[in-house]
Amino acid sequence: MEIAYDERGLVPVVVQDWRTGEVLTLAYADAEAVARTRASGELHLWSRSRSEPWHKGATSGNVQRVRALRQDCDGDALLALVEPAGPACHTGERTCFHHGELDPPAPHEALPALERTLAQRARERPEGSYTVELLDDPPRIGAKVEEEAEEVARAARDESDDRVDSEAADVLYHLTVLLHSRGRSLGDAEEVLNGRRG
Repeated sequence: MEIAYDERGLVPVVVQDWRTGEVLTLAYADAEAVARTRASGELHLWSRSRSEPWHKGATSGNVQRVRALRQDCDGDALLALVEPAGPACHTGERTCFHHGELDPPAPHEALPALERTLAQRARERPEGSYTVELLDDPPRIGAKVEEEAEEVARAARDESDDRVDSEAADVLYHLTVLLHSRGRSLGDAEEVLNGRRG
């Protein structure tokens, strides 16, 4: 399908994190930017404020490697699935969408936020952190995953839906710590699941 550029020769581009699904920004591209993106594998856009081509991250170093470029059903909008090298927003925020109704966070934001928190705990090693205690004792992490899996299974048999949700959250937390301790992420497991589809 051909891209349907508007009267200014532009198409809106929703930029989304390849691994987490978080929306990072909304920008615009002209035909040359789309061609450069496809040729280079990095996101190129059109700056409406400066009226010039814009290689995302060229000056900041926060380039965005494009994993997929998709069109909507009418061809008049693009979705760029990217691996960001750093913050997407010029303010230094991870996403440009950091104003407005932020609470409560959307459910899909929980696991990416957890992974970022785990990385921060591992880096900064705050005193009294349960996560740091687990990371310092790898056999304990595996034991906690086993324990929490048993508890969610028991809750599914005998307890309320709220208890199932609570125990499932414990499994997800401890599993994420275990993966992090091995240098892996939830995204790595999700890629395996994608490979099993079909």
